[in-house]
Amino acid sequence: MKVTIKDFDVGMEIKNNGVELEVRNTSGKQLGDLVITKSQVIWCPGKTTRPKGRAFGWDTFIKMMES
Repeated sequence: MKVTIKDFDVGMEIKNNGVELEVRNTSGKQLGDLVITKSQVIWCPGKTTRPKGRAFGWDTFIKMMES
C-alpha cells in the first residue's frame, strides 16, 4: 500500500479543511482518498469527490475500528 499526503497544512492542529491522504496499491492504482477533518473521517473510493464520499463522525469511526 502506498499512502501519500495530497494536501498538508503545516500547522499541527487539523483545520476545517482537514488533511487528505491518497491511497494507492503496490502497482500504483488509486484506491481512494481518506480525508480527516476536525469533525469526521471521509473515505472517497476511487476518484469519488469529497462530497460524495462516505463520512463518519469520530465516535462512529472509533467504534468501527474497535469492533
